Amino acid sequence: MLYEHVIRPALFCLDAERAHGLTMSMMSAAQALGFGRLFMKSIPEDPVEVMGLKFPNRLGLAAGLDKNGEAVDAFGALGFGFIETGTVTPSAQPGNPKPRLFRLVSEQSIINRMGFNNHGAENLVKNVTGRRYKGILGINIGRNNTTPLEKAGDDYAACLRTVYDSADYVTVNVSCPNTPGLVKLQDAGSLKPLLTKILTERDTLAAEKGRKVPVAVKISPDLQKDALLAAADVIAECGADAVIATNTTTSRDSVSGNPLSSENGGLSGAALRDKSTEAIRILNGHLQKKIPIIGVGGVFSGADAKEKIEAGASLVEIFSSLIYRGPGIVKKILRELK
Repeated sequence: MLYEHVIRPALFCLDAERAHGLTMSMMSAAQALGFGRLFMKSIPEDPVEVMGLKFPNRLGLAAGLDKNGEAVDAFGALGFGFIETGTVTPSAQPGNPKPRLFRLVSEQSIINRMGFNNHGAENLVKNVTGRRYKGILGINIGRNNTTPLEKAGDDYAACLRTVYDSADYVTVNVSCPNTPGLVKLQDAGSLKPLLTKILTERDTLAAEKGRKVPVAVKISPDLQKDALLAAADVIAECGADAVIATNTTTSRDSVSGNPLSSENGGLSGAALRDKSTEAIRILNGHLQKKIPIIGVGGVFSGADAKEKIEAGASLVEIFSSLIYRGPGIVKKILRELK
């Protein structure tokens, strides 16, 4: 109640990106003051094993909110079974010009064209070193905007090497619509050599360090069915450990009446729910449990989470619902899932 009636109205009076920055500053301050340590034992236990990892529960924070791993303990204190940080790139970069983040309040959705703004992989590693959060930490990696598409594999491999020791799993982001040319990497002909390079690097690191870090691949909801199935085949055949469905969409069919629908960028939130669930359902029918699916897109309730699980997801992530409903949404969804 406090969030919906007091905090959210105050934050929504601010520009969306400024409000996000303020929220991250507050979460970072809470972490520094020990907020995370006080509540870490409150993570609801409903364990499940996915990718060879034991997750305390099925609900995670999607990549994009804590891009630089600045508040993992504080977000973990909300009850998440796993947290995915990033997207992070080998070198720091400012991302796309502002404004680049927009709230579609009537649709409980968000459009962003951030463009992988982050402080670089080494900074993220520094931030998450020494974390007290006992859940699973995923690190989402991407390519720098200035790296030619044909050299993208070098960026992903470099990121993987940098974050390897800090990650419980790593996500390869080839589906963000806000980095020029990136989605072309989902094409089966481009995806296979890219994943071969990344997973060969992963296996080399595993042999060196005695620990094999699972690799997931995040895909777009905008792929036509044939392209989606072709990408799924490559992901499974190359030996990746999971597929994350889905990233944001460039479609505006579900928000066409909103004046902000003409803004470029990826759409997330409630307006993405059905499209991401359908992608999960298609993937599940095709993959036949060869690799697990992590579902994300429009989860605002336990019923939404169950719908994705019934469609074939082993784990579920949230993002926009945390912004619209506040921190209490985490335990509410977990209660409704039981």
